Amino acid sequence: MASDNVMTFTDANFDREVLQSDIPVLVDFWATWCAPCKAIAPLIDAVADDYNGKVKVGKVNVDDNPATRGKYGVRGIPTLILFKGGAIVDQVVGAVPKSQLDALIAKAL
Repeated sequence: MASDNVMTFTDANFDREVLQSDIPVLVDFWATWCAPCKAIAPLIDAVADDYNGKVKVGKVNVDDNPATRGKYGVRGIPTLILFKGGAIVDQVVGAVPKSQLDALIAKAL
């Protein structure tokens, strides 16, 4: 079951929701046809619930939002990029364990 705490980011709302956010933002670049993206989805939901109010978590569908994908040079998915204050803190590519996601988020808290 998908978490209500996972937002949908698009080319249209990315600047407002991610770059102008008052709190760190974890962005999951994914696609519907991507098996590793589906595998990591429950972990993204868990992170969104665990850090609700401290970190904003959302997804960018790379097929529907080519401008944002291109701006950040996303070639492999899933790519997870952590933003704070409009800048990239760190990123990981591939389906990684939750412990690695927690460690990534810790860099921005």
